[in-house]
Order: sequence, then C-alpha cells, then structure tokens
Amino acid sequence: QVQLVESGGGLVQTGGSLRLSCAASGRTFITYAMGWFRQAAGKEREFVAAISYGGRNRQYADSVKGRFTISRDNAKNTVYLQMNSLKPEDTAVYYCATDRSRSGSISTTYYLENSYGSWGQGTQVTVSS
Repeated sequence: QVQLVESGGGLVQTGGSLRLSCAASGRTFITYAMGWFRQAAGKEREFVAAISYGGRNRQYADSVKGRFTISRDNAKNTVYLQMNSLKPEDTAVYYCATDRSRSGSISTTYYLENSYGSWGQGTQVTVSS
C-alpha cells in the first residue's frame, strides 16, 4: 500500500503560481503512474494531469493545458504540479493518486477516478480575483 500526502496549497491572486507536492511512502511507488485531480465546492472531482513512471508520457485536462506542468522525482518519491497563470476557477482541493496498475504507463482511462487506487487527503488551493 502506498500512502500519499499533498502539500503546497494556499491562497494566491489571479495570475499567480503555486507548486503542489505529493510525497509517497510505502511500497513500489516508483512503478506507478500518478495523477492529480481536483474537486471544487459543490462539484465532482475532475482530472487535472497524469504522468507515467518514467515521466515521458504526460496528459492534461484541456482546462489546464499550457498553464500546469506535472513532473516527478522518483528518487524523492514525489510528484509535483506546477500551476501558473492561476484563475479563480482553479480554486479546489487538489488530490494526487496512484494508477491502479503497476505497469508504469498511464491508463487509457487516465481521466477517470476509478483508474486510480491510493489517494491523498488533498490540499486546498484558493485563487482570489
């Protein structure tokens, strides 16, 4: 089992930047593809970004393409989400998660919650207008 802890959230003005971190502990972290999701108040959780084990394959939601960058450092068991040009609509709790398979590849259904197994508790990001 992998345990995930997100950090780096906070309050930022429109146009600002934040970098989220997701630290993993437990077994075989480095064999998992990873994803970031977010959930705004009163809305369903939605996909944000995903990254394969080796980092070569990355997927993004259309709403964050060109503004967010997902990366990982397997030596540190950490996945990052660099968020630039933040907008009020980015306000949400952000979660990281491990892909259910251990292939290291991003699932074909990477945008679905049920493609992921372990989840962190989330970190709040608030973007003021």
